[in-house]
This record gives sequence, C-alpha cells and structure tokens, in this order.
Amino acid sequence: MQNEFHCCATCIHFQAMRRGEAMHYLCKRLGFDTKPTYQFSCWEPKENVKQLMKKRQSSE
Repeated sequence: MQNEFHCCATCIHFQAMRRGEAMHYLCKRLGFDTKPTYQFSCWEPKENVKQLMKKRQSSE
C-alpha cells in the first residue's frame, strides 16, 4: 500500500514554490530540486496521507 502513496508530493519535506510562471519543487531535507512524482528512501508522509493510508488499509 505504501508504494501507492510514496512520492515527494506526499512527503513532509516537499516544498512547492512559484517562480514567475513556473513551479519549482524542492526537498527541504535533502536540499535538492525534485519533482512531485520522484521517490526517495527518506520519505516521511504528511499527516493527512498517513490517515488516508490507515483508512484504506482498514477497508481491505
């Protein structure tokens, strides 16, 4: 189930910023540019994602 949610956009370290007309994505923990769909092993899901994961797990 974790793989369905595991991506930078669902991580507490993900930061999205608008620069002019373009979006810029950053991993605050690693200090690197990233994309919402990238995956790293340091992934820590946001609280709402944790709740959704629990909800889906209990419904199976």
